[in-house]
Amino acid sequence: MKEQARFWRHPAVPGVDLLKARYVTHRFTRHAHAEFAIGLILDGVEEFDHGGSLRRAGAGEIVLVNPEVAHTGHPGTPGGWAYRMLYPSLESMAEIAADLGRPRGTPCFPEQVVGDPALAALLSRAHRAAELGDDLAASTLTRTLFGRLLARHGAPRPLADPVADPVGAPGAELASAGRRAVQEAIELLGESLLDPPTLDRLAQSVRARPFPLLRAFKAETGLPPHAYLISLRVRRARRLLASGRTPAEVAAEVGFTDQAHLTRHFKRIVGVPPAAYQRAAGTYKT
Repeated sequence: MKEQARFWRHPAVPGVDLLKARYVTHRFTRHAHAEFAIGLILDGVEEFDHGGSLRRAGAGEIVLVNPEVAHTGHPGTPGGWAYRMLYPSLESMAEIAADLGRPRGTPCFPEQVVGDPALAALLSRAHRAAELGDDLAASTLTRTLFGRLLARHGAPRPLADPVADPVGAPGAELASAGRRAVQEAIELLGESLLDPPTLDRLAQSVRARPFPLLRAFKAETGLPPHAYLISLRVRRARRLLASGRTPAEVAAEVGFTDQAHLTRHFKRIVGVPPAAYQRAAGTYKT
């Protein structure tokens, strides 16, 4: 079976991207999204590591990936898998949660694979309407989908572990200091895409030792600093590509060695190459 993938912006709901794809051998590298990833498996099986645990999703099941949680994606059967995905921003989902009167806090999905035939059918209808360009139906069905997903399967983001909620936890002062160091390191990496520091220099800049910082960084983000840097470069590349910059220009501006280097990492994280992403954004130049 031939691999196919189409990525585009939702025509009627701001802050939502869409993907329709069949992957046979494609493997998503470990990465994290700034937004949610919500999808319906149409055929085959996808396996993915989410926060250190392997999940398996088959036809008819819904996949729910939370923002900023490191995950992968690969075929679970020799024939791969086909799916329809929506990527709503954290802000848009938080607004819907507030409209529903959900408990205060950032929404999340505790379960990453759920069987819910009614919502699966709604997701399929919403995605197809967006694909056909039926703006009224697409916007109505999409917002209804997000609201029902949050009502049935959502929860406030838990604050049970020392990394997420250091107050009152054993070693709270150390956990809090470690988290501050990680956040400072993330900010520094975002400012140093072209000339990133070594681990030793990064640790020195945030007043930490290299190994403790590495351990805290992986605990907080699910990724080591060098892999997180790739995710940051791809996020910046998405914004630049959507603004009309050429892939070659973008590669140089975000720190990839050349366009091929950008393309390789971009597809491993986004699922489509930069040119296809620009076509979806309407900024592709021949």
